[in-house]
Amino acid sequence: SDPFHLLLMESPANSKTPGRPKVALRDVLRGNVAGESTAQEAPASPLPSSSPPDAEGANNIGRNADEFTDPKVLAKIAAGEMSETLSKEDVKTLQARLLAVKSKWEKERLNIEATVRELENRIEFKKKEVATDGKNKNGEASDGKDEEEEDGKIEERETIADTQLLERSNYIPLRLTLEERKFLRLVTSALEVSEYTDKVDISKWGNRAKRIYAQLKEICAILSGLLVACDYKAGQKLLKNDDFKDNEEFFQYMFELGRRYKILNPERMRSAYGKLIYLLQDSQDEEIQEMMEFSLVRPLMSVNRFLTEKKMTKMLNDPLLHAATRVIHEKGKQRWEIERELQQKRRAYNRVKDKYIGMGGMKEEDVELVMGSIADNNYFLKFNRDPCDEMIEYLKSKFNPDKVDGEFNLSIGYGRGGARLNHDHKTQYYFVMQTLHLWRDILHDFYRLWFLAEDDLLNPKSPYRLRNTGQGLNRVQHSPNIGREMSRIIYTARQKVGYWIGSSVVHLGDHNVPNAFMFIDKYTQISRILNPICITLRRLEQVLSEKPGLQKYVQDTFGGADRLRMIVLSDFFRHGFDGSGADNFFDAGSCIDGRLTSAWNWCSLIHKKPYYPVFQMTGFASFDGQF
Repeated sequence: SDPFHLLLMESPANSKTPGRPKVALRDVLRGNVAGESTAQEAPASPLPSSSPPDAEGANNIGRNADEFTDPKVLAKIAAGEMSETLSKEDVKTLQARLLAVKSKWEKERLNIEATVRELENRIEFKKKEVATDGKNKNGEASDGKDEEEEDGKIEERETIADTQLLERSNYIPLRLTLEERKFLRLVTSALEVSEYTDKVDISKWGNRAKRIYAQLKEICAILSGLLVACDYKAGQKLLKNDDFKDNEEFFQYMFELGRRYKILNPERMRSAYGKLIYLLQDSQDEEIQEMMEFSLVRPLMSVNRFLTEKKMTKMLNDPLLHAATRVIHEKGKQRWEIERELQQKRRAYNRVKDKYIGMGGMKEEDVELVMGSIADNNYFLKFNRDPCDEMIEYLKSKFNPDKVDGEFNLSIGYGRGGARLNHDHKTQYYFVMQTLHLWRDILHDFYRLWFLAEDDLLNPKSPYRLRNTGQGLNRVQHSPNIGREMSRIIYTARQKVGYWIGSSVVHLGDHNVPNAFMFIDKYTQISRILNPICITLRRLEQVLSEKPGLQKYVQDTFGGADRLRMIVLSDFFRHGFDGSGADNFFDAGSCIDGRLTSAWNWCSLIHKKPYYPVFQMTGFASFDGQF
C-alpha cells in the first residue's frame, strides 16, 4: 500500500532500447545518476507526460504527483512494464514528483501524530475526571443525577459573577427579534433613498424649518408605503389614520430599531445612520415639533430596561448568567479544552433558561434574547477591545523602557519620517502605552459612550450651529455628557500608567470633532487599525511554515520571522504615534484625537513599507474591510 516501496524497486539490467544508458530506479530516487544521454534520439518516455523541468514545470510536477502515485501506474512499475531506461529529463521529472509525494506524506504523518497526541491527552483528562467526579462524597458510585448536581455546584463555585454586569446592562442594547429585523429593512431602505442631508444641510436662504418638515413628512410617507408593500394588513391599520401624528408610536418604534441595530453593529449602516440621527436631531427642535405635532424619538431598549419592565433584574446577579454568555478564548488551548468549556457554557445556558422561563412572564425567547444581547456585548469587546490588550502585551514583552536597542529604538524627532513630536525611547514607550490603555478603556465603555452621544445629539436644549469646518458644512454642537465621560476615562488611563505625557485636550464641538456623532464614528476605527496588524503578526509563523518560498524570502530580506515582527512593531510604535497626519499641532500632535490621527496616517502609508508584501501574503486586504 506504500508507494515508496514500489518506487524503490530496481529496474531490470537488460534494456531493450539501444543507445540509452541503463539507470536503476533505486539510483534515480537516491540521486546517484551520473553521465549524459547519448546523442541518439531518445524514444518516448515511459513516464506520464509533464512540463519541462523549469520553474513552471516544477509546479506542474507538484500538481501531477497524484497521477504518478496512481495504483495502475505503480502496478506497471512493480511488474517491470515501466522499467525502460530513463532519459535525463525523465530522471529529473521522477525525482521532482517523488519529492512532492514525500512532502505530502510527511504532512499527513505530522497531522496523524498531532491527532494521536490530542486523543491521548483527552483520554488522560477523562480518566482523571472520572476518578474525581465519578464518586460522591462517601466514595460510592454516583448516579447521573448526582453527577449533574455536582457539576452544577462546581460551575457555580468556579464561575466568577460579572459584578459590573448590572451597570453595563443599562447600556447594552437588546438584540433585535426576527420580526423586528423585517421592520429594520424598511427603515434602512427608506434612509438609503432619502436625500435628507443634501436638501437640509445647505447654505440657502429661506425657511429652513419648512425644508426639514417637508423632508420628515416624506420619510414617514416612504415608511408607510414600504410597510403596505411588506405587510398589507399592518399597512391597512396604519393608513386608517390619515394624520402621521396618530401613528407616533409606530414611527418611534421604527427609528428606535435603526438606532439600536447600529450600536450593536457599528460596521453596518455607515451612511444610513448619519441621516437617521440627523433627522431625529432636527425633529427635536421645538419649531419642528410644533409642525409635526409629535416626536420621533423614544429611549433605546436596553437589557436592563427590558428586565425592569418584566421585574426580573435579579437575573443579572445570577453567576450562571456570566458562564452562559462568556467568550471562549481559543488561544493557547487544545481542542479538547475548548470543547470542554463549550459544554460547560452550553449546560449553564440551558440551566439559566430552565430557571427563568415562566418567572415574571418571561418566555423562552425572552430569556434567549437577554442572554444573546449580553453575549453580543462580550464578543464586541473581544474583537474590538482585545486587540488593544494584544498590542499592550507586544509593547511590554518586546521593548524595555530603560534599555535602548539601537536598531529598535522607539525615539522620534521632529521632521524625521514626518514626526511632529520629540520623544526619547523611554518617553515614546510610555506615550504609546498610555494611548493604548486610553483606547482600551474607550472601547470597554463604548456602548455607554454611544448612549451618551445620542443623549447629547438628541437633546432639544442643546441646539447645533451649521458652519464650515474646513471639510464642508457640519453641525457643530456641544456634547457635555461625552466630555464628562472622557474626562473620567482619561483619569483612569493616567492612573494605570502613572503619569501623563502630551496633551489631554479632547476635541468636541469644534472644527476637528464637530459633534458627538463624529466622535463616536472616529473611535469605531480603532479596531480597524489594530486588528489587521495583530492578525498579520499572529499568522506569520503559520504562513511561513506552509510556504517555504515565503520563509526564504523573509529570512533573506528581514533576517527571520522574529526580526520581521520587531520591525513592524517598532515602526508602528514610532510613526503610528508621532503626531503626524495634520499641518498644525492643534489638529494633530499629542492631543487625545491627534493620537488617532497619527495612527490613521500610518495606515495610509502602509503600501510604502518594505514589509507590505508580508501583510498581503498573510491575507491583509485593507484597513477598511472584513478581517
